[in-house]
Amino acid sequence: MGREDGIYRPEDVGGFDYTRDLGEPGTFPYTRGPHPEMYRKRLWTMRQFAGFGTAEETNKRFKYLLSRGQTGLSVAFDLPTLYGYDSINPDYWYETGREGVAIDSLRDMAILLDGIPLDGVINKEPISVSMTINSPAAPIWAMFLAHAEARGVAWNTLRGTIQNDILKEYIAQKEYIYPPAPSMRLVVDTIEFATRYVSQWNPVSISGYHIREAGATAVQELAFTLADGIAYVEACIAHGMDVDSFAGRLSFFWDIHNNFFEEIAKLRAARRMWARIMRERFGAKNPKSWMLRTHSQTAGVSLAPKELENNIVRVSLQALAAVLGGTQSLHTNSMDEVWGLPTERAVHTALRTQQIIAHETGVSEIVDPLAGSYFVESLTDTMERGASAYIKTIDTIGGMMRAIEIGYPQKEIADAAYAYKQAEDAGKNMVVGVNALVLPEKEAKDATLILKVDAKRAHEVQKARLEEIRRTRNNERVRYALDAIRRAAQNERDNLMPHFIEAAKAYATLQEMCDVLREEWGEYRENERI
Repeated sequence: MGREDGIYRPEDVGGFDYTRDLGEPGTFPYTRGPHPEMYRKRLWTMRQFAGFGTAEETNKRFKYLLSRGQTGLSVAFDLPTLYGYDSINPDYWYETGREGVAIDSLRDMAILLDGIPLDGVINKEPISVSMTINSPAAPIWAMFLAHAEARGVAWNTLRGTIQNDILKEYIAQKEYIYPPAPSMRLVVDTIEFATRYVSQWNPVSISGYHIREAGATAVQELAFTLADGIAYVEACIAHGMDVDSFAGRLSFFWDIHNNFFEEIAKLRAARRMWARIMRERFGAKNPKSWMLRTHSQTAGVSLAPKELENNIVRVSLQALAAVLGGTQSLHTNSMDEVWGLPTERAVHTALRTQQIIAHETGVSEIVDPLAGSYFVESLTDTMERGASAYIKTIDTIGGMMRAIEIGYPQKEIADAAYAYKQAEDAGKNMVVGVNALVLPEKEAKDATLILKVDAKRAHEVQKARLEEIRRTRNNERVRYALDAIRRAAQNERDNLMPHFIEAAKAYATLQEMCDVLREEWGEYRENERI
């Protein structure tokens, strides 16, 4: 990256046009940020990812973080939940609560959110809830909406995000259940439902994070994420939706890695590219449809297992890059996450990292302070050119769904990950304390406590709760609700969300709902030749 002499000059941004390439903050093409005053008016949402064990344990962590000044909740779900299974499933029970919270039914959702003012204000910010789940996103969101309704909270007052990005699951994370076509239908159904009834909610978070964690370069992350966004917009339009009715509620999620200026340029290029894509490719007329709003998270894959305190430095610089790049929401990883779920002390330090950047550095007082830098503007252009070339290739293939089917993005990421690892092993990519400036083993040992979840106890709690629910609920109502889901799954014009909500109210479990779709649509198995 960059010139051999490390110096950038006016010729490196030849043909630069302020109005066309930058514009004022809050105006097309939004390179300088989606809002005119950015952090001068409102800081980014500080949203620490949390979830482990039972709903009771995670609710306690939520309240701890809110007491320390966090301004948004972000829910991590355990492996059975992510795959649409109940905690008592014999193939998955030993993972109950181990890497996130177990949510089996509406009862768990109510406990998880107990005491959280869903339509209120905490730490001077409107409360918002982000849920990182994909294939079972629709029934999990249905539980959330059913719980809000039971508490008398109007849906149009709810703020938050459901990740719900199934395409990056096929590309990178691999936590899919159903084949791509019906999975895409679920995403469209949630977008349509949110547009009609939950107007302040982001029904999908188009996620580059997991693509980057799988080994993609910054340009690949940018390209494949925007290509996924294009595919969702195309699917909604094909469903009969007007682009300006839903585009303003699409959100994005980026990985912020170690290359400081590259990450800043990536966020700036993403906004500019998306604005042009929405206005020129899709003909969107509402300026809100052109705006790319984003959550960012520091790079989990960059955390090193030795000298854990070094990870605090890495995370601090990554977080600063996200802020200088103009993120709207941010999660800072804890130094000990390389070993397991973060301890309370580590997550406290991670949150304090954001707060120090916000309140002690002065960066929030200036809007897009790096604008006009020869280097940053040149790098932003370079990122856009590289990502645009990938998107053109994907269009030529036939779109992202077809590209995934033939394994194009998967292979590109695998090749990039291999090249990066080779460079690291050869010492070309220096990682302090790992392949450079390595301490003797006896000096490098860490005494940090590791948070260990008692999965057996969590399983026992969930099992007892599920047994009680099945004993006390109206099982005839459950059967009726599940049959309604089945009929809706067979009719592509029937939105599934109302049926999931009714099933959630009847205390149908997550697996019961997902199993109906498994029976109707089958389960996806990736082509082994990819």
